[in-house]
Amino acid sequence: MEEKFDYEKAMAELEEIARKVENPDTSLDDIGGLVKRSGELVKACREYLRKVRDDIAKQEEDENEN
Repeated sequence: MEEKFDYEKAMAELEEIARKVENPDTSLDDIGGLVKRSGELVKACREYLRKVRDDIAKQEEDENEN
């Protein structure tokens, strides 16, 4: 079963990644993994927001038809 995407959790993780990347104690090896993970999260957030936008547009169309 597919887990429901949690936009707020993803945004919180992105904020934590930003803090880690900005920390001078974070190694370059770690930064590489963090950047990869942030790319995955950004992609998932964009897909989620597109779906929400499309759902809202469909609801508006349905309301206008009635």
